[in-house]
Amino acid sequence: MTAAVVRRKPVSRANTPEGACAPIACKDCGIYHLCLTVGGEVDLSQLDLLVKNRRTYKRGELLYRIGEPYRAAFAIRLGSVKTSVLTDDGRVQVTGFHIPGEVLGLNAIIDDRYNCEARALETTSVCEVPFERYEELALQLPGLQRQMLRIMSQEIVHNQEMMLLLGKKKAEERLATFFVNLSRRLERHGRPALEFKLSMSRSDIGNYLGLAEETVCRVITRFEEKALISTERRLVRLGQMDRLQALARGSAVLE
Repeated sequence: MTAAVVRRKPVSRANTPEGACAPIACKDCGIYHLCLTVGGEVDLSQLDLLVKNRRTYKRGELLYRIGEPYRAAFAIRLGSVKTSVLTDDGRVQVTGFHIPGEVLGLNAIIDDRYNCEARALETTSVCEVPFERYEELALQLPGLQRQMLRIMSQEIVHNQEMMLLLGKKKAEERLATFFVNLSRRLERHGRPALEFKLSMSRSDIGNYLGLAEETVCRVITRFEEKALISTERRLVRLGQMDRLQALARGSAVLE
């Protein structure tokens, strides 16, 4: 397939929320290859063939609720989103943190209802992609189906990694894996990978990793003492990626 040329308008800093990064470039977005399949050399006006709405959510606002009828998948352009479910005993379980370039809501297609809650962790801009629109275009463009399978495959791999994380690893290994994984995902989508803002709380991180909030704070402090990371409020800098990776693999110990 001929490489597509996407013409983007420069980002206006005046329209960017204070303290936030610029919206992600379309080429780094999770649905970029779906959009490219629509045509060869296109400008962004043609992305409307897939994208229904571009919407901004404030911190704490819900993108969708558990049990709500499925209406679209969401590609994050700016900000971050937390997904969670309710356990049988009524507790909230965080199932993921999603960053610019990633796609939410694909797992709702099978039941035609959302099976989790998605909440903005900060000012968050998304592109909405209705599945009905995707189905219509897929009949004309077989390549669209292959690209959707690639996106879903990445989600399956992530879920498998999460099962291993919760089932086998110690607290230090879980936190190291969390930082390494987040860094890799940021790099994959063209974002700074060694210095980034944690939009989620320590409590949410602990919930996600199966750790108490106190344990998360204690391990992060130990990481700082060993110069593996440094923190300034919500800003995190990864200082020794090799050691973090070794710790995440379980091939090193935190002395």
